[in-house]
Amino acid sequence: MNPELFLSDLEAKPAALAALAASLEADDPFAALPGTVRRVVFLGMGSSRYAAGVAALRLRAAGIDAYAEYASAAAAFPASPETLVVPISATGGSRETLDATARYAGGPSFMAALTNVPGSPLTEHADLVVPMRAGEERGGVACRTFQHTLALLLALERRLTGAGPDVPGLLRRSAEATADLLERRDEWLPLTLELLDGPHGVYAVAPAERLSSAEQSALMLREGPRRAADACEAGDWSHVDVYLTKTLDYRALLFPGSRYDEQAMDWVRQRGSTVVAVGGEIKDAAAAVRYPHDDDPAVALLTETLVAELVAAYWWGAQS
Repeated sequence: MNPELFLSDLEAKPAALAALAASLEADDPFAALPGTVRRVVFLGMGSSRYAAGVAALRLRAAGIDAYAEYASAAAAFPASPETLVVPISATGGSRETLDATARYAGGPSFMAALTNVPGSPLTEHADLVVPMRAGEERGGVACRTFQHTLALLLALERRLTGAGPDVPGLLRRSAEATADLLERRDEWLPLTLELLDGPHGVYAVAPAERLSSAEQSALMLREGPRRAADACEAGDWSHVDVYLTKTLDYRALLFPGSRYDEQAMDWVRQRGSTVVAVGGEIKDAAAAVRYPHDDDPAVALLTETLVAELVAAYWWGAQS
């Protein structure tokens, strides 16, 4: 793992998104899926499971049974001809995910594996291999692969439901948003670094529909600079995290969009906590980081974690 190369990986995001958009326009990577899918079971760990959790929620909202499972769980859905199994691993070598896929080897469920390394062990039992096309992450941290996983799972949603965003168009808007945050980092990043640099870590908060943004943001702060960080769903915040504002120097990265944002901010005001909003103006937030198309929840889903990733890269680099 290398902080300078991690930063380079982040700077390559816009070009990688544009390339993925072109690839999806040329070919549907899920075209070979059977037409009998009634249930989707995602298997993964870490960033892969974060992305899958959002995808599963979206599919359930469209009427498809969908579940994002810890690949490490001892129990799992039984195989059936109507169940699509989607193991996800950027490296294609996550031990837990490989163990989980072995349960489904040989059918009768169709298996579509998402990986950034074609020919990796994850592909051994797969009926279909979907490459993430994120390029090599030389910094050793899953950042572009996380973003591409989300995009490909949106493409899967469109394949299964006939609805959802135009993914190539979404990717191009997200590339514009990502490039803007990178190009203007000297304007917003110094203050964000200062506001989040407290003695008790960083807390990332997001609506359920984009919970992966909070989870991935907290992971980036733990994985790179090894800072204490955790994630919370915006509505659940008032039931599980609010207590920390009474005793800690509580500093949060808030991804707006929940109907319960104001409920959380009421406690923040009472207890003098610090909030940096990403992608929207929030009353009494200490700062707001904006970017093009941030009023589109799908663009936000693919873009907003870059803020925490850049914070992590700079804190991590300062330790070297």
